[in-house]
Amino acid sequence: MAELNQIDLRTLLTGNKRAWDGFVTAAAPLINTVVRRTLASYRLSEEDVMDAAQDVFVRLCANDYRLLKTYDPARAGLSTWLAVVSRSAAVDHARRRRQATTPLDDVPEANLGVEDRHVEKLKIPQGLLTDRQMLVLKCLYDEEKDVSEVAQLLKIDAQTVRSTHHKALLRLRAHFQKESQ
Repeated sequence: MAELNQIDLRTLLTGNKRAWDGFVTAAAPLINTVVRRTLASYRLSEEDVMDAAQDVFVRLCANDYRLLKTYDPARAGLSTWLAVVSRSAAVDHARRRRQATTPLDDVPEANLGVEDRHVEKLKIPQGLLTDRQMLVLKCLYDEEKDVSEVAQLLKIDAQTVRSTHHKALLRLRAHFQKESQ
């Protein structure tokens, strides 16, 4: 890791190709290891593991190095920060790749929810959730977007989407538990 901690981030963030190539060479072993360990329990193909590792680098340099610019050396070492980013990206990748365990043809039609269009949509009381929480829930559930898509759409960090989603669910649970008692 010594080589990774010697990377000049200021030069890298200017878009210097030589700095980026050095960063990739130094960071690849750590990122590949973290991604591989994170995805081990998901039983994904080697190609998926390599795609997930590549996704980490794409996230780091996307939007003029937006994510990489959030690194704060006062909070963590570069290798620790990269490990956290790598694990998060790997989990997001695995969630997108999650495959059904039962072939669709083997599932009885009654279990497919074909007639679910008659089910009423959950009525959320006005003012229970913030506008941001409502928007995140709409994107995740109504539009079936994944966390990274919502984050990109709203121009916020993926962790903010997860946190907003979690807080909204806590409010909904508390409300509907009170209502059912």
